[in-house]
Amino acid sequence: MPVTAVVGANWGDEGKGKMTDALAAESDLVVRFQGGRNAGHTIINEYGKFSLHLLPSGVFHPGVTNVLGPGVAVDPAALRSELDQLEARGVPPPELRLSDRAQVVMPYHVLLDECEEERLARDQFGSTRVGMAPFYADKYAKLGIQVADLFDEGRLRQRLGRSLAAKNCLFRHLYGRPLTDPDELLAPLRHAAQLLGPLVCDTGALLAEALDRGQRVLLEGQLGALRDPDHGIYPFSTSSHPLAGFASVGAGIPARALTDVVAVTKAYSSCVGAGPFLTELAGEAADELRCRGGDAGEYGATTGRPRRVGWFDAVATRYGCGLQGASRLVVTNLDVLGYLDRIPVCVSYEIDGQRLDRFPAPARLERATPVYETLPGWRDAPDLGKPDRGKPDSAEPDPDDSGRPDLSQVRDFAALPTAARDYVLALEKMAGVPVCAVSVGPRREEIIWRN
Repeated sequence: MPVTAVVGANWGDEGKGKMTDALAAESDLVVRFQGGRNAGHTIINEYGKFSLHLLPSGVFHPGVTNVLGPGVAVDPAALRSELDQLEARGVPPPELRLSDRAQVVMPYHVLLDECEEERLARDQFGSTRVGMAPFYADKYAKLGIQVADLFDEGRLRQRLGRSLAAKNCLFRHLYGRPLTDPDELLAPLRHAAQLLGPLVCDTGALLAEALDRGQRVLLEGQLGALRDPDHGIYPFSTSSHPLAGFASVGAGIPARALTDVVAVTKAYSSCVGAGPFLTELAGEAADELRCRGGDAGEYGATTGRPRRVGWFDAVATRYGCGLQGASRLVVTNLDVLGYLDRIPVCVSYEIDGQRLDRFPAPARLERATPVYETLPGWRDAPDLGKPDRGKPDSAEPDPDDSGRPDLSQVRDFAALPTAARDYVLALEKMAGVPVCAVSVGPRREEIIWRN
Protein backbone atom coordinates (compact mmCIF):
# COMPACT_ATOMS: atom_id res chain seq x y z
CA MET A 1 0.00 0.00 0.00
CA PRO A 2 1.22 3.54 -0.65
CA VAL A 3 2.53 5.67 2.20
CA THR A 4 1.07 9.18 2.33
CA ALA A 5 2.69 12.24 3.95
CA VAL A 6 0.68 15.28 5.03
CA VAL A 7 2.89 18.37 5.07
CA GLY A 8 2.67 22.16 5.02
CA ALA A 9 3.20 24.17 1.85
CA ASN A 10 3.90 27.47 3.62
CA TRP A 11 4.95 28.74 7.05
CA GLY A 12 2.91 26.23 9.04
CA ASP A 13 -0.56 26.78 10.54
CA GLU A 14 -2.17 25.55 7.31
CA GLY A 15 -4.63 23.05 8.79
CA LYS A 16 -2.55 19.85 8.59
CA GLY A 17 -4.00 18.48 11.83
CA LYS A 18 -7.53 18.53 10.50
CA MET A 19 -6.50 16.88 7.25
CA THR A 20 -4.43 14.22 9.03
CA ASP A 21 -7.39 13.53 11.31
CA ALA A 22 -9.65 13.17 8.28
CA LEU A 23 -7.25 10.92 6.34
CA ALA A 24 -6.53 8.85 9.45
CA ALA A 25 -10.01 7.35 9.13
CA GLU A 26 -8.67 5.40 6.13
CA SER A 27 -5.27 4.59 7.67
CA ASP A 28 -3.84 1.87 9.87
CA LEU A 29 -0.93 3.84 11.32
CA VAL A 30 -0.32 7.58 11.76
CA VAL A 31 3.28 8.64 12.33
CA ARG A 32 4.73 11.95 13.53
CA PHE A 33 8.16 12.21 11.95
CA GLN A 34 9.71 15.46 13.27
CA GLY A 35 9.35 18.44 15.58
CA GLY A 36 8.13 18.57 19.16
CA ARG A 37 5.60 20.50 21.18
CA ASN A 38 6.61 23.78 19.54
CA ALA A 39 3.59 23.70 17.23
CA GLY A 40 0.02 22.56 17.62
CA HIS A 41 -2.49 20.82 15.36
CA THR A 42 -6.07 21.89 16.02
CA ILE A 43 -8.80 19.28 15.60
CA ILE A 44 -12.56 19.62 16.15
CA ASN A 45 -14.64 16.45 16.34
CA GLU A 46 -17.42 14.82 18.33
CA TYR A 47 -15.32 15.04 21.50
CA GLY A 48 -14.76 18.80 21.21
CA LYS A 49 -11.85 21.01 20.20
CA PHE A 50 -8.28 19.84 20.77
CA SER A 51 -4.80 21.24 20.20
CA LEU A 52 -2.34 18.38 19.80
CA HIS A 53 1.33 19.21 20.20
CA LEU A 54 3.09 15.85 20.37
CA LEU A 55 0.40 13.25 19.81
CA PRO A 56 -0.22 12.23 16.19
CA SER A 57 -3.53 13.43 14.80
CA GLY A 58 -4.86 9.90 14.45
CA VAL A 59 -5.49 9.48 18.20
CA PHE A 60 -9.25 10.03 17.82
CA HIS A 61 -9.73 6.98 15.59
CA PRO A 62 -10.11 3.57 17.28
CA GLY A 63 -8.02 0.92 15.61
CA VAL A 64 -5.34 3.34 14.40
CA THR A 65 -1.82 2.84 15.76
CA ASN A 66 -0.20 6.22 16.47
CA VAL A 67 3.59 6.41 16.34
CA LEU A 68 6.14 8.97 17.51
CA GLY A 69 9.11 8.32 15.25
CA PRO A 70 12.83 8.73 15.95
CA GLY A 71 12.79 12.24 14.45
CA VAL A 72 10.45 13.60 17.14
CA ALA A 73 11.58 15.73 20.10
CA VAL A 74 9.86 14.03 23.04
CA ASP A 75 8.98 15.99 26.17
CA PRO A 76 7.79 13.23 28.55
CA ALA A 77 5.76 15.47 30.86
CA ALA A 78 4.05 17.21 27.93
CA LEU A 79 3.22 13.87 26.31
CA ARG A 80 1.72 12.52 29.53
CA SER A 81 -0.28 15.75 29.96
CA GLU A 82 -1.78 15.42 26.47
CA LEU A 83 -2.79 11.83 27.12
CA ASP A 84 -4.38 12.83 30.42
CA GLN A 85 -6.36 15.60 28.71
CA LEU A 86 -7.77 13.15 26.19
CA GLU A 87 -8.82 10.80 28.97
CA ALA A 88 -10.41 13.62 30.98
CA ARG A 89 -12.55 14.57 27.99
CA GLY A 90 -13.82 11.09 27.28
CA VAL A 91 -11.56 10.13 24.38
CA PRO A 92 -10.83 6.38 24.39
CA PRO A 93 -7.14 5.62 25.16
CA PRO A 94 -5.27 5.70 21.84
CA GLU A 95 -2.93 3.00 20.64
CA LEU A 96 0.40 4.83 20.95
CA ARG A 97 3.97 3.73 20.28
CA LEU A 98 7.19 5.68 20.92
CA SER A 99 10.48 5.03 19.17
CA ASP A 100 13.31 3.95 21.47
CA ARG A 101 15.57 6.02 19.18
CA ALA A 102 13.65 9.26 19.63
CA GLN A 103 15.40 11.84 21.78
CA VAL A 104 14.24 13.55 24.94
CA VAL A 105 13.76 17.28 25.48
CA MET A 106 15.55 18.06 28.74
CA PRO A 107 14.78 20.89 31.22
CA TYR A 108 18.08 22.55 30.33
CA HIS A 109 17.02 22.72 26.67
CA VAL A 110 13.96 24.74 27.67
CA LEU A 111 16.03 26.98 29.95
CA LEU A 112 18.62 27.63 27.25
CA ASP A 113 15.86 28.51 24.80
CA GLU A 114 14.36 31.02 27.23
CA CYS A 115 17.72 32.53 28.17
CA GLU A 116 18.81 33.04 24.57
CA GLU A 117 15.56 34.70 23.50
CA GLU A 118 15.84 37.03 26.50
CA ARG A 119 19.44 37.84 25.61
CA LEU A 120 18.54 38.59 22.01
CA ALA A 121 15.71 40.90 23.13
CA ARG A 122 14.48 42.81 20.07
CA ASP A 123 16.50 40.56 17.74
CA GLN A 124 14.92 37.32 18.96
CA PHE A 125 13.63 34.72 16.50
CA GLY A 126 10.15 34.35 17.94
CA SER A 127 10.91 30.99 19.53
CA THR A 128 8.11 29.14 21.30
CA ARG A 129 10.64 28.69 24.17
CA VAL A 130 10.07 24.96 24.58
CA GLY A 131 13.70 24.01 23.87
CA MET A 132 13.69 23.05 20.20
CA ALA A 133 16.85 24.78 18.98
CA PRO A 134 19.00 23.60 21.94
CA PHE A 135 17.48 20.13 21.63
CA TYR A 136 18.35 19.74 17.96
CA ALA A 137 21.76 21.38 18.52
CA ASP A 138 22.50 18.64 21.06
CA LYS A 139 21.18 15.96 18.73
CA TYR A 140 23.59 16.87 15.95
CA ALA A 141 26.45 17.60 18.36
CA LYS A 142 26.01 13.98 19.58
CA LEU A 143 25.02 15.14 23.06
CA GLY A 144 21.36 14.09 23.00
CA ILE A 145 19.57 11.66 25.29
CA GLN A 146 17.71 8.88 23.49
CA VAL A 147 14.56 7.35 24.95
CA ALA A 148 16.43 4.06 25.33
CA ASP A 149 19.00 5.82 27.55
CA LEU A 150 16.31 6.42 30.19
CA PHE A 151 16.34 2.71 31.03
CA ASP A 152 20.12 2.50 31.61
CA GLU A 153 21.01 4.77 34.53
CA GLY A 154 24.76 4.35 34.19
CA ARG A 155 24.68 5.39 30.55
CA LEU A 156 22.17 8.14 31.31
CA ARG A 157 24.38 9.65 34.02
CA GLN A 158 27.34 9.65 31.65
CA ARG A 159 25.33 11.27 28.84
CA LEU A 160 24.01 13.99 31.15
CA GLY A 161 27.51 14.84 32.38
CA ARG A 162 28.82 15.26 28.83
CA SER A 163 25.87 17.37 27.77
CA LEU A 164 26.00 19.71 30.75
CA ALA A 165 29.76 20.35 30.78
CA ALA A 166 29.58 23.17 28.23
CA LYS A 167 26.05 24.27 29.10
CA ASN A 168 26.95 25.08 32.67
CA CYS A 169 29.64 27.43 31.37
CA LEU A 170 26.94 29.24 29.40
CA PHE A 171 24.53 29.31 32.34
CA ARG A 172 27.17 30.85 34.63
CA HIS A 173 29.15 33.16 32.38
CA LEU A 174 26.72 34.18 29.63
CA TYR A 175 23.29 34.02 31.21
CA GLY A 176 24.07 34.46 34.91
CA ARG A 177 21.97 31.47 35.91
CA PRO A 178 22.61 28.72 38.49
CA LEU A 179 24.43 25.60 37.36
CA THR A 180 22.44 22.47 36.55
CA ASP A 181 23.41 19.42 38.59
CA PRO A 182 23.03 16.24 36.51
CA ASP A 183 22.22 14.20 39.63
CA GLU A 184 19.16 16.38 40.26
CA LEU A 185 17.76 15.31 36.89
CA LEU A 186 17.93 11.59 37.56
CA ALA A 187 14.81 11.31 39.73
CA PRO A 188 12.47 13.04 37.24
CA LEU A 189 14.01 11.02 34.42
CA ARG A 190 13.36 7.78 36.33
CA HIS A 191 9.74 8.91 36.59
CA ALA A 192 9.71 9.67 32.86
CA ALA A 193 10.98 6.15 32.17
CA GLN A 194 8.07 4.73 34.16
CA LEU A 195 5.58 6.87 32.24
CA LEU A 196 7.00 6.10 28.82
CA GLY A 197 8.01 2.48 29.34
CA PRO A 198 4.75 0.86 28.18
CA LEU A 199 4.83 2.92 24.96
CA VAL A 200 8.43 2.31 23.91
CA CYS A 201 9.35 -0.09 21.13
CA ASP A 202 11.41 -0.46 17.97
CA THR A 203 9.07 1.56 15.76
CA GLY A 204 11.28 0.91 12.73
CA ALA A 205 10.49 -2.81 13.01
CA LEU A 206 6.82 -2.00 13.68
CA LEU A 207 6.56 0.04 10.48
CA ALA A 208 8.53 -2.46 8.42
CA GLU A 209 6.07 -5.18 9.44
CA ALA A 210 3.12 -2.90 8.66
CA LEU A 211 4.47 -2.21 5.17
CA ASP A 212 5.08 -5.93 4.59
CA ARG A 213 1.43 -6.58 5.50
CA GLY A 214 0.23 -3.91 3.10
CA GLN A 215 -1.14 -1.65 5.83
CA ARG A 216 -1.90 2.00 5.15
CA VAL A 217 0.60 4.41 6.72
CA LEU A 218 0.02 8.15 7.10
CA LEU A 219 2.99 10.40 7.96
CA GLU A 220 2.28 13.71 9.70
CA GLY A 221 4.63 16.69 9.44
CA GLN A 222 4.83 19.76 11.63
CA LEU A 223 5.04 23.38 10.39
CA GLY A 224 5.65 24.00 6.68
CA ALA A 225 8.22 24.07 3.89
CA LEU A 226 9.19 27.71 4.41
CA ARG A 227 10.32 26.92 7.96
CA ASP A 228 12.88 24.39 6.75
CA PRO A 229 16.41 25.35 7.91
CA ASP A 230 17.95 24.60 4.51
CA HIS A 231 15.25 25.74 2.10
CA GLY A 232 13.11 28.15 4.11
CA ILE A 233 13.35 31.65 5.56
CA TYR A 234 16.53 30.98 7.54
CA PRO A 235 17.34 32.01 10.26
CA PHE A 236 13.62 32.36 11.03
CA SER A 237 13.18 28.62 10.57
CA THR A 238 12.42 25.68 12.77
CA SER A 239 15.18 23.33 13.91
CA SER A 240 13.99 20.16 12.15
CA HIS A 241 13.08 19.43 8.54
CA PRO A 242 9.31 19.74 7.88
CA LEU A 243 9.69 18.30 4.38
CA ALA A 244 8.29 15.09 2.96
CA GLY A 245 11.85 14.27 1.89
CA PHE A 246 12.73 13.93 5.57
CA ALA A 247 9.64 11.89 6.41
CA SER A 248 11.28 8.55 5.66
CA VAL A 249 14.22 9.48 7.90
CA GLY A 250 12.16 10.85 10.77
CA ALA A 251 9.66 8.01 10.65
CA GLY A 252 12.12 5.20 9.91
CA ILE A 253 10.82 3.78 6.63
CA PRO A 254 12.50 3.35 3.22
CA ALA A 255 12.31 6.42 1.00
CA ARG A 256 10.84 4.34 -1.83
CA ALA A 257 7.78 3.58 0.30
CA LEU A 258 6.57 7.20 0.18
CA THR A 259 4.41 7.56 -2.93
CA ASP A 260 1.83 10.24 -2.07
CA VAL A 261 2.46 13.73 -0.68
CA VAL A 262 -0.49 15.87 0.37
CA ALA A 263 0.54 19.49 0.79
CA VAL A 264 -1.78 21.79 2.73
CA THR A 265 -2.23 25.54 2.23
CA LYS A 266 -4.76 28.08 3.38
CA ALA A 267 -6.86 30.10 0.95
CA TYR A 268 -4.92 33.05 2.37
CA SER A 269 -1.61 33.21 4.25
CA SER A 270 -0.82 33.07 7.95
CA CYS A 271 2.12 32.37 10.22
CA VAL A 272 3.28 32.59 13.81
CA GLY A 273 6.74 33.91 14.58
CA ALA A 274 9.22 36.31 13.09
CA GLY A 275 10.68 36.45 9.59
CA PRO A 276 9.80 37.76 6.12
CA PHE A 277 6.10 37.52 5.23
CA LEU A 278 5.53 39.58 2.10
CA THR A 279 1.73 39.62 1.87
CA GLU A 280 1.20 40.48 5.53
CA LEU A 281 -1.72 42.75 6.36
CA ALA A 282 -1.77 45.36 9.11
CA GLY A 283 -4.34 47.36 11.03
CA GLU A 284 -8.07 46.83 10.57
CA ALA A 285 -7.68 44.62 7.49
CA ALA A 286 -5.47 42.22 9.47
CA ASP A 287 -7.77 42.29 12.49
CA GLU A 288 -10.79 41.49 10.30
CA LEU A 289 -9.16 38.50 8.62
CA ARG A 290 -7.62 37.27 11.87
CA CYS A 291 -10.92 37.38 13.75
CA ARG A 292 -12.75 35.45 11.03
CA GLY A 293 -10.08 32.79 10.56
CA GLY A 294 -10.86 29.30 11.80
CA ASP A 295 -13.06 28.29 14.71
CA ALA A 296 -11.71 30.88 17.14
CA GLY A 297 -9.68 33.21 14.95
CA GLU A 298 -6.06 33.12 13.87
CA TYR A 299 -4.19 32.55 17.11
CA GLY A 300 -1.34 30.07 17.60
CA ALA A 301 -2.44 26.67 18.91
CA THR A 302 0.74 26.43 21.00
CA THR A 303 1.50 30.01 22.00
CA GLY A 304 -1.88 31.72 21.76
CA ARG A 305 -0.08 34.55 19.94
CA PRO A 306 -2.04 36.36 17.20
CA ARG A 307 -1.04 34.88 13.87
CA ARG A 308 0.26 37.20 11.21
CA VAL A 309 -2.16 37.09 8.30
CA GLY A 310 -2.05 38.15 4.66
CA TRP A 311 -3.24 37.38 1.15
CA PHE A 312 -2.47 34.13 -0.64
CA ASP A 313 1.15 34.02 -1.84
CA ALA A 314 1.35 31.99 -5.06
CA VAL A 315 5.15 32.33 -5.27
CA ALA A 316 5.69 30.91 -1.79
CA THR A 317 3.06 28.19 -2.22
CA ARG A 318 4.38 27.03 -5.59
CA TYR A 319 7.88 26.87 -4.11
CA GLY A 320 6.66 25.01 -1.02
CA CYS A 321 4.72 22.49 -3.08
CA GLY A 322 7.80 21.90 -5.22
CA LEU A 323 10.01 21.34 -2.17
CA GLN A 324 7.48 18.93 -0.74
CA GLY A 325 7.12 17.05 -4.01
CA ALA A 326 3.37 17.47 -3.60
CA SER A 327 1.19 15.11 -5.59
CA ARG A 328 -2.00 16.66 -4.18
CA LEU A 329 -2.96 19.98 -2.62
CA VAL A 330 -5.54 20.77 0.04
CA VAL A 331 -6.92 24.33 0.34
CA THR A 332 -8.24 25.12 3.81
CA ASN A 333 -10.27 28.02 5.24
CA LEU A 334 -11.96 28.89 1.97
CA ASP A 335 -15.09 29.85 3.93
CA VAL A 336 -13.19 32.58 5.79
CA LEU A 337 -12.89 34.77 2.68
CA GLY A 338 -16.64 34.98 2.09
CA TYR A 339 -16.82 38.52 3.49
CA LEU A 340 -14.79 40.05 0.64
CA ASP A 341 -15.97 41.49 -2.67
CA ARG A 342 -12.53 41.22 -4.26
CA ILE A 343 -9.57 39.13 -3.10
CA PRO A 344 -5.94 40.08 -3.81
CA VAL A 345 -3.51 37.26 -4.63
CA CYS A 346 0.26 37.68 -4.82
CA VAL A 347 1.32 36.32 -8.23
CA SER A 348 4.98 37.38 -8.28
CA TYR A 349 7.61 39.43 -6.45
CA GLU A 350 9.53 42.49 -7.51
CA ILE A 351 13.17 42.91 -6.51
CA ASP A 352 15.19 45.91 -7.63
CA GLY A 353 12.71 46.62 -10.41
CA GLN A 354 12.65 43.06 -11.77
CA ARG A 355 9.72 40.62 -11.61
CA LEU A 356 10.47 37.29 -9.98
CA ASP A 357 8.31 34.15 -10.06
CA ARG A 358 10.71 31.95 -8.05
CA PHE A 359 10.97 32.18 -4.26
CA PRO A 360 14.39 33.75 -3.56
CA ALA A 361 17.01 33.13 -0.89
CA PRO A 362 16.40 35.03 2.36
CA ALA A 363 19.00 37.74 1.63
CA ARG A 364 17.08 38.73 -1.52
CA LEU A 365 13.66 38.10 -0.02
CA GLU A 366 14.17 41.01 2.37
CA ARG A 367 14.20 43.38 -0.64
CA ALA A 368 11.16 41.88 -2.36
CA THR A 369 7.70 43.41 -2.65
CA PRO A 370 4.54 41.51 -3.67
CA VAL A 371 2.83 41.96 -7.04
CA TYR A 372 -0.93 41.39 -6.81
CA GLU A 373 -3.78 40.38 -9.03
CA THR A 374 -7.35 40.66 -7.75
CA LEU A 375 -9.93 37.90 -8.07
CA PRO A 376 -13.71 38.20 -7.60
CA GLY A 377 -15.10 37.31 -4.21
CA TRP A 378 -18.42 35.58 -3.50
CA ARG A 379 -19.88 37.73 -0.73
CA ASP A 380 -22.76 38.75 -2.98
CA ALA A 381 -23.75 35.15 -3.73
CA PRO A 382 -26.10 34.17 -0.88
CA ASP A 383 -27.53 31.38 -3.05
CA LEU A 384 -24.87 28.72 -3.46
CA GLY A 385 -23.78 28.38 -7.03
CA LYS A 386 -24.89 31.90 -7.95
CA PRO A 387 -22.19 33.74 -9.96
CA ASP A 388 -20.71 36.98 -8.67
CA ARG A 389 -22.06 40.30 -9.94
CA GLY A 390 -18.78 42.12 -10.32
CA LYS A 391 -18.29 44.34 -7.27
CA PRO A 392 -15.74 47.18 -7.25
CA ASP A 393 -12.05 46.26 -7.22
CA SER A 394 -11.54 46.56 -3.46
CA ALA A 395 -10.40 44.26 -0.69
CA GLU A 396 -12.22 46.28 1.97
CA PRO A 397 -14.68 44.14 3.96
CA ASP A 398 -18.29 45.15 4.35
CA PRO A 399 -19.24 45.21 8.04
CA ASP A 400 -22.70 43.90 7.11
CA ASP A 401 -21.95 40.40 5.88
CA SER A 402 -25.09 38.74 7.16
CA GLY A 403 -25.98 37.72 3.61
CA ARG A 404 -22.67 36.10 2.76
CA PRO A 405 -22.98 32.45 1.74
CA ASP A 406 -22.41 29.76 4.34
CA LEU A 407 -20.10 27.22 2.72
CA SER A 408 -19.88 24.89 5.70
CA GLN A 409 -22.68 22.60 4.49
CA VAL A 410 -21.34 22.23 0.94
CA ARG A 411 -19.88 18.81 0.09
CA ASP A 412 -19.88 19.02 -3.69
CA PHE A 413 -17.34 21.27 -5.41
CA ALA A 414 -19.85 22.11 -8.14
CA ALA A 415 -22.25 23.48 -5.49
CA LEU A 416 -19.85 26.22 -4.39
CA PRO A 417 -20.51 29.79 -5.57
CA THR A 418 -19.01 30.26 -9.02
CA ALA A 419 -16.46 32.79 -7.78
CA ALA A 420 -15.39 30.44 -4.97
CA ARG A 421 -14.84 27.60 -7.46
CA ASP A 422 -12.91 29.91 -9.75
CA TYR A 423 -10.77 31.08 -6.83
CA VAL A 424 -9.80 27.50 -5.94
CA LEU A 425 -9.07 26.67 -9.58
CA ALA A 426 -6.91 29.80 -9.87
CA LEU A 427 -4.93 28.75 -6.79
CA GLU A 428 -4.57 25.26 -8.24
CA LYS A 429 -3.13 26.66 -11.46
CA MET A 430 -0.74 28.99 -9.64
CA ALA A 431 0.50 26.24 -7.30
CA GLY A 432 0.88 23.75 -10.15
CA VAL A 433 -0.62 20.91 -8.09
CA PRO A 434 -4.15 19.46 -8.36
CA VAL A 435 -6.46 20.40 -5.49
CA CYS A 436 -7.89 17.20 -4.00
CA ALA A 437 -9.87 18.76 -1.16
CA VAL A 438 -11.22 22.10 0.06
CA SER A 439 -11.96 22.80 3.70
CA VAL A 440 -15.07 24.94 4.24
CA GLY A 441 -15.15 24.98 8.05
CA PRO A 442 -13.12 23.94 11.08
CA ARG A 443 -14.84 20.62 11.77
CA ARG A 444 -13.72 17.21 10.56
CA GLU A 445 -16.70 16.74 8.25
CA GLU A 446 -16.56 20.22 6.68
CA ILE A 447 -14.47 19.14 3.70
CA ILE A 448 -15.22 18.99 -0.02
CA TRP A 449 -13.34 16.09 -1.62
CA ARG A 450 -12.56 16.24 -5.31
CA ASN A 451 -11.75 13.22 -7.51
